[in-house]
Amino acid sequence: MPDATGLELIAQDLRAADSDAVLGTSFFREEATVEVAPAFLRTAAELLVEKGYAFMASCHGVDYYPEEPRLGVHYQLLDMPNVDRICLKTRVTVEQPNVPSLCDLWPGANHPEREVFDMFGVVFDGHPDLRRILMPEDYEGHPQRRDFPIGGEPVLFTYNEDKVPGWTR
Repeated sequence: MPDATGLELIAQDLRAADSDAVLGTSFFREEATVEVAPAFLRTAAELLVEKGYAFMASCHGVDYYPEEPRLGVHYQLLDMPNVDRICLKTRVTVEQPNVPSLCDLWPGANHPEREVFDMFGVVFDGHPDLRRILMPEDYEGHPQRRDFPIGGEPVLFTYNEDKVPGWTR
């Protein structure tokens, strides 16, 4: 992992490409994280690949409810020769949930981006096959959002089939 000084040097290089790109950095519990604006995500990823972070270990979504911007996408990147890790993250609102897809940089991002789309509703612009991967195509909502209703659909058994609305008539 880059130390705190190495993280700031990486952030300085990202700021050199665009002064408004880096929203913040954090070095907490030996994890280096750089947060970028959604419009700069692709450029930041390309710069990190040039710096040696060529392996995407994981991509996942986060719901920061009730904070805004609410939805986050985290890419865990690895510099394999130096065994360094860095987290590249961005945050978007529910109203404008668009971020660029990074599938062409890391083909392994295909299914994780689809999962984040399915579970959180983040739209990856330029994704080659952005459709639901875990939920049915006609499913409404995104089940990993923190405001998603807890409960579910009633399960039909012989003892309760007359109590489930709309089943018998």
